Amino acid sequence: MFKNKGIAFKLVLFFTLSSALIFAAIFSYNYLVSRRMIEKGIEENSANLITTTTSRIEVLLTSTQKVPQNAAYLLENTNYDESELFKVIYAIVEKNPEIYGAAVAFEPYAFDKKKKYFAPYFYKNGGGISFKYLDRFYDYFRWDWYQIPRELEQPQWTEPYFGEGGGILMSSYAVPFFRVVDGTRKLTGVIVVDISLDELRDIVSSIKILKSGYGFLISKNGTFVTHPIKEYIMNETIFSVAEERNDAMLREAGRKMIQRQTGFSAKSVKSAVTGKSCIMTYVPIKSNGWSLGVLFPYDELMSDITNLNHIVIALGIIGLALLALAVVFIARSITKPLTQMANIAGRIGRGDLEVQVPDIRTRDEVGKLASALDYMKTSLKDYIRELTETTASRQRMESELKIARNIQMGILPKTFPPFPERTDFDIHALTLPAREVGGDFYDFFLIDKDHLCFVIGDASGKGIPAALFMAFTKTLIKAKASANLETGALMEQVNDELGKGNDADMFITVFCAILNTVTGELRYTNGGHNPPIVMRSGGDESYLDGPGELVVGIMEGSRYSTRSLVLKPGDGLFLYTDGVTEAMNEADEIFSTDHLLDVLISCRDKTVSDITACVGEAINDFCKDTPQYDDITMMALRYEGRR
Repeated sequence: MFKNKGIAFKLVLFFTLSSALIFAAIFSYNYLVSRRMIEKGIEENSANLITTTTSRIEVLLTSTQKVPQNAAYLLENTNYDESELFKVIYAIVEKNPEIYGAAVAFEPYAFDKKKKYFAPYFYKNGGGISFKYLDRFYDYFRWDWYQIPRELEQPQWTEPYFGEGGGILMSSYAVPFFRVVDGTRKLTGVIVVDISLDELRDIVSSIKILKSGYGFLISKNGTFVTHPIKEYIMNETIFSVAEERNDAMLREAGRKMIQRQTGFSAKSVKSAVTGKSCIMTYVPIKSNGWSLGVLFPYDELMSDITNLNHIVIALGIIGLALLALAVVFIARSITKPLTQMANIAGRIGRGDLEVQVPDIRTRDEVGKLASALDYMKTSLKDYIRELTETTASRQRMESELKIARNIQMGILPKTFPPFPERTDFDIHALTLPAREVGGDFYDFFLIDKDHLCFVIGDASGKGIPAALFMAFTKTLIKAKASANLETGALMEQVNDELGKGNDADMFITVFCAILNTVTGELRYTNGGHNPPIVMRSGGDESYLDGPGELVVGIMEGSRYSTRSLVLKPGDGLFLYTDGVTEAMNEADEIFSTDHLLDVLISCRDKTVSDITACVGEAINDFCKDTPQYDDITMMALRYEGRR
C-alpha cells in the first residue's frame, strides 16, 4: 500500500509514528510509576489513618472494660449488702459517661437464698439515672450477655443490639465474678455494662477520604455496626451486600475481616454508596473482635495524575502535530530536487539523452545525484554506440555460428535408415552439441558391398576449433579407409596428418571399426575413446575388451593396433562419447557407465533408433533442468547377417 507513496509521505508517517511510539512508551512508564507511587502512598496513609482510628476505638473500649473488671474484683474480695451493691452500680453509671447502663446479675439463690433471680440495673434516662430489676422483664439466664461469659468463665463483648424501645444501638461487656464457697471457687454472677455505640459511630464517621471515601465497622459475624447507609446498620452483613452486588473482592475482604486479619486490597472493591471502584484496607479491633474497614475512591485518588496525564497527552498531540509539520517542510525541501532528478532520469530512461541536468553545486546527496545523472547520460551515449557496434558484431558471429552448425550437421549422416535396401545390418546415430557447434562426430559408410566402416570421435575443446578439428579428422578417415587397410594402420595415417603443424596441441579420441557384413567379423582400433558396449543377442551386455590406445593427433609416429571381434546375427554395438556417461544432474552426480549399461539392458530388444532414443530419454530424466555442458553423441549398430 505504501510502495507508491512519496518520500515526504513516508518521512512524515515514519517520524510521526516513531515519535508517537516513543511518547506512548514514556507516557506509559511515567503513568505506571506514578500509579505505583500513589498506591504505595495510599497504603502508607491508610495504615496511619486506620491505626489512628482503631487506637481511638481501643481507648474507648479499653476504658469501658476496666470499669466492670474492677467492679468484679471488688465483688469477689469484699462483703456487701444490697445497699452497698446498689451504690457500686449507681457509681459506675454516674462516673463513666461512656457507659449507658450497668447491672449485676447473680446466679440462682447466690445473693439471697430465697430469690432465684436478682439483677439490679441502673441506666441513664434523660438527664438522670433510673433503676429496674432485669429479672422482672426477662429471664436473663438465657441471654447471651449472661450465658457466654458464664460458660467461658471470661469477659465477653456481645454482638451489637438496639436497646429497649429500639432507639439506641448498644453493645454490652460482661465480666463473670466468683466467690470461694467451702474451699471451691464458684461462679457468683456476671457484672455487665452497656455502652451506646453512638460515640463509636462518630469516630468511624469522622473518617473522610476525599469526596466519597468512608469507613465502616462490622461485628464478629460481619454485621454492619456503622455505615454511611443507615439502612445497613444491624440489617445487613458485609456478605449479604457482597452477594447482592456480586462483588467477589468485597466477599473475600469480609471473610478475612471476620478472621481478624489485617489487609490492603489494591484490587477494586465496589463502593456501596457510589458504586465506584475503591481501594480497601481493614484492621481488627482487638478488644471486641470487630473489624474496621476503610474505602478509598480510586478515581478520586487518581484524579490529579489523570488530569496531569490528560494535559501531557494534549501537549504530546500538539507536539506530534508540530513535528509532523516540521517533517513536511524538511521533506519537501529534500524531495523537490529529488522529484526534478527523477523526472530527468525518466526522460533519460525513455531515450532522451539530450535533456539538460540542472547545475547543482551543493556537495550533498542531491548534488551527487545530479552529477551522477549527468555522468550516466554521457556514459549511456558511449554505451549505446559501443552496444550498437557490438550487437552488429555479435549478430555476424551468431550468423556465422549458425552457418557453421548447419555445415557441421550437414557433413554428418542424418538420413535413417541410411541403407534401406540392406537387411544384414542396421545403424542409427545422433549428436547434441553443447554449444552452437561441437567437437563430437560420427560417420559410417560402405567401403564396398561387404565392408561397413563406422567411426565415432570427440575432439578436445569445444566450439569452432573443435568443430574444425573434427571435420578434418572425419574427412581424413573417409579418404583413407579401404577394405584392405587395417584400422590400426588407418589410425596411424590419420594421426600423422593431424599431428603436422598442430601448434594448438589439439587431439581427438576416435573409435574406428570395419564390419564384414558377410562373416560378422569386426576389426577395430580405439584411439583413447570410451569403450563401446557389446550387446549379444543372448542378453549379455558388456564393455568391449582391450585397453584404449593413445589419442589421435597429439604425437606423430604413434602406433595403433588392430583388434577383432565376431558378431553373430542379432548382436549389436553401442558407441558413445564421454558427454553421455559424464552428464551431470543438479546434485553434481554423473550419469556413469553403470547407469548406461542398465539402460541398455532395459532396451536391448528395441530397434537401433529406439535404443538411442531410450538412452537420450534416460539422460534427460537424470539431468532434468541441469544445463548440458558437454557434447553428447551416440551410435547404435545391430548385425543381422545374410539371410
